[in-house]
Amino acid sequence: MTINDLAGTPPNPEAAISVRGLVKRFGTFTAVDGIDFDVPRGQIFGFLGPNGSGKTTTIRMLTGTSGPNAGQALVLGEDVINHPERVKQRFGYMSQKFALFEDMTVEENLRFYAGVYDLSAEQFAKQRAYVLDMADLRGRENELTANLSVGWRQRLALGTATIHEPELLFLDEPTGGVDPVARRQFWDLLYDLARRGVTLFVTTHYMDEASHCNQLAFIYRGRLIAEGVPHDIRRDLIAEQVLEVSVRDVDGALAWLEQAPGVEEAYLSGARLHAVIEPGASGDVVGDYTARLRTAGFADASLVAVEPTLEDVFVNLVARAQES
Repeated sequence: MTINDLAGTPPNPEAAISVRGLVKRFGTFTAVDGIDFDVPRGQIFGFLGPNGSGKTTTIRMLTGTSGPNAGQALVLGEDVINHPERVKQRFGYMSQKFALFEDMTVEENLRFYAGVYDLSAEQFAKQRAYVLDMADLRGRENELTANLSVGWRQRLALGTATIHEPELLFLDEPTGGVDPVARRQFWDLLYDLARRGVTLFVTTHYMDEASHCNQLAFIYRGRLIAEGVPHDIRRDLIAEQVLEVSVRDVDGALAWLEQAPGVEEAYLSGARLHAVIEPGASGDVVGDYTARLRTAGFADASLVAVEPTLEDVFVNLVARAQES
């Protein structure tokens, strides 16, 4: 579905989340600018964009903590803008800063959030056992939260956000500040929740995490610039060739590529350069740009054509948005 298909249609009460024309302004600054999207139930929905693009502001509106200036939003079929109290017990929210009490133990944090959601003693006993096993926190119940590593605090935060068995879970940049191994382990926990039928709404600026999602929406400067299944986004939204460049002088080659005729975008992708070639290029593109780089003084340059990654797509989409 393209980003314009939902404009002007009523919100869908069958979706886990259904947003139409949502706007949020702070003074003269528009943080979210008329976005429309649906999140099907039981899916992992990735809401991607750079820092400051409107991701957290959108979550705050969807959780009823900040009112929009315009638009409609249904969460689990309820009007979260006008009646947030009707749905707050049915979703969980894991914020960027984890919202834990660091002067309390793991056990005390779990008990506090069980009280927030008014769990019975029987419900708490059941969910406590699940959370401790899910987050691998058994044996750490009496540890002060302040003494836990970032990765363990992340797991505890997920546990407190799911202590009440929510149908929907909002996660705002949940893997920020943790190492790659902890990120991988955390996504394994999210997969387990998805298998249990929980709908996950995940914001991130890590493009590699997008491949974990069933559906994606890209937001930039408050506007949606793409939406769809990851594979379809890669296939449909970038027709240009992408070249991966291996070279010793990365900075110098990047500067050269940014000015080279026929190169639409050039940027770092991990330890290597990616160059997006303008549409219409024909012939031996790899050989042509290899020769150009070597002639320009980068004698060790080695190029290969690669399939576009979601990072390639996002960089390309942002470039188009900046030009429009």
